Amino acid sequence: MNLETILWLALSIFLIFIIFIRAPQNDGLVTFTSQTNLLGSPSSAEKLLNNLTAILIILYILIAFKFNFNSLDI
Repeated sequence: MNLETILWLALSIFLIFIIFIRAPQNDGLVTFTSQTNLLGSPSSAEKLLNNLTAILIILYILIAFKFNFNSLDI
């Protein structure tokens, strides 16, 4: 396994983790984090998670494109 594969797998796992933290809005872990202030105020935590999720999704897609282009036999 090369570094790109490890990074891609780590991004996959981390994105799944972030999605579980964020959904649903009125139940689950979001309520837990907003009540205990683990991530700061709820609005700043939501903004941080939104930005982090967007950046990681873009990085994940770029790595996926690179893997797909590497697998082409042109």
